[in-house]
Amino acid sequence: MENYVIVTMLGYLFGCFQASYILGKLFKKVDIRTLGNGNAGASNTVVASGWKYGVAVGLLDIGKAVLSIVIVRILLKTILPQEHTPFYLYLNGLSVILGHNYPFYMGFKGGKGTASLIGMLSAVDYRIAILGIVSIVAITIATDYIALGTIGLVLLFVLSTFYLGYSKGCIIIAIILAALSIYNHRTNIVNIIKKKETGLRSTMKKKQTAN
Repeated sequence: MENYVIVTMLGYLFGCFQASYILGKLFKKVDIRTLGNGNAGASNTVVASGWKYGVAVGLLDIGKAVLSIVIVRILLKTILPQEHTPFYLYLNGLSVILGHNYPFYMGFKGGKGTASLIGMLSAVDYRIAILGIVSIVAITIATDYIALGTIGLVLLFVLSTFYLGYSKGCIIIAIILAALSIYNHRTNIVNIIKKKETGLRSTMKKKQTAN
């Protein structure tokens, strides 16, 4: 039980490092949640502050998940049999994303966790990470909507976890993360159906024109 608590709390605290919020406050003197679509994440940072800030936020959100899982790997290396390690890594990744989405010092109103999920996958299993990154990039380019690319990413994450023979616990966590991501993108999905969602290309064109 102690191991579960340590892994969960470590992940949540890492997740609470909200790069978009912190950088917005430090350099723009604004709360990112008052701009764009109100989301504290990399995609909204691109819309609100430009691609340079967006890339920085994305890399930091990926990095915090990677670092958290690397630390857990080190901590568990001499404690648990190797076959039990993947579940703890999945649990830590889930906790990072919960910390990112629901940071306690921001009134539990954070981001959607896509970049942190990519970081989690990169640290847990490079095969799933590669498939996920290819899917989100390809679907986003094909449809012009990051939300649809993200949905493709999380669905492939669940299928890959199952196909590669991970435990039932890992599969359950993958399903939880997929459901959470789809739920957090529900507004985007409705807007896409109603043809009200702003596409990535339109967003980038507006930013280029503004600059």
